[in-house]
Amino acid sequence: MTDIPALPGAASATSFPAPATTAKNASARPQRKPPKFKQRDNFQGYMRSRVERYFRITGKKSTGGRRMVTKTLIITLWVIISYLSLVLLGHYWAVAILAALSLGVGVAAVGFNIQHDAGHKAYFHSKKPNRFMALSLDLMGGSSFLWNIKHNKLHHTYTNIQGHDDDIDVGILARLSPHQPRLWFHRFQHFYLWALYAGLAIKWQCFDDFRDVARGRIGEFRFTRPRGWELAGFIAGKTLFATFAFVIPILICGWVDALIGYAAAMATCGVVMSTVFQLAHVVEPAEYPLPDVKTNEMSNAWAVHQAHTTVDFAPRSRIQAWLFGGLNFQTEHHLFPHISHLHYPKLSRIVERACERYGVPYHVHPTLFSAIASHFRQLRRLGQPDQPSVSAV
Repeated sequence: MTDIPALPGAASATSFPAPATTAKNASARPQRKPPKFKQRDNFQGYMRSRVERYFRITGKKSTGGRRMVTKTLIITLWVIISYLSLVLLGHYWAVAILAALSLGVGVAAVGFNIQHDAGHKAYFHSKKPNRFMALSLDLMGGSSFLWNIKHNKLHHTYTNIQGHDDDIDVGILARLSPHQPRLWFHRFQHFYLWALYAGLAIKWQCFDDFRDVARGRIGEFRFTRPRGWELAGFIAGKTLFATFAFVIPILICGWVDALIGYAAAMATCGVVMSTVFQLAHVVEPAEYPLPDVKTNEMSNAWAVHQAHTTVDFAPRSRIQAWLFGGLNFQTEHHLFPHISHLHYPKLSRIVERACERYGVPYHVHPTLFSAIASHFRQLRRLGQPDQPSVSAV
């Protein structure tokens, strides 16, 4: 029988411990105590047994196998061809535009598929190969070290919980939760935020990671700064990215064309990544629960919480599932992050039936465009002084 990794909510996610801090990275601001979830319930146990049964009957492994390797080769070749076209043929404006767009989407596809599966230990069964493939994020200009903290430990555990899920906190730029303060210009966020999405990748690559490492904090969550090999990997990744993104293009194309090409490609990447990420949690009818003020306990068990705060989209589109690395099956991903996204279309039927059996909501938008429209409406509601229709349990 294929071994199915334990669901995060079984033990580790129910009371995620605050990491050790040192005098160097301690902040004057007190760190919020991580909320606790109710103990694992029958809903989670039933789903796990059904998924185990699926792999036992089909004889499949929970990783991607040869299909994932083939997909990786296709995406890698796509990025290489797009990059070489932009750098070597960028003096032809028609080629430059198409190559920049293609490179931006290709880089996002690397993150959605290769890095994401590897970062969740779903690409291979072995630890070291997963860590190696997760380094693809460093080549994209990000940091696999920081991603593991921000995404695996915070977002996947405390989804849509204000003060603990950094993915819904963009500072004063927008209001992505009804529990965040509202500023007067947020009433226009459903219009201007789309333009800001274009800057996500650039800001991430050139500013966010350096800031987080320097202060030893992601939002209000403090962590021990990288040291030794972790620090060396962080520096090496940023250096390699700068070499491919700036040094080589400047030497070949000149600094003006090189910077324009970089900005165009990464703006495309930013829009694609931001949109896909937001369609999972900042849409109708995703909820924004808070822990009890006195007990610091959430009202639901971890698995039920994931269903309440997460939304799928376009479940019947094979093209979108391939391109987005199964992130359109976001509920399945949050419940089974250590299983390759290639299995999510099949697992979605199991999850949907389990939700129906236990009276747990199963949120899904039928198409990409309906999900985008829902995100637009959610941003508009959150930007208004009062939004009673936004779920804030």
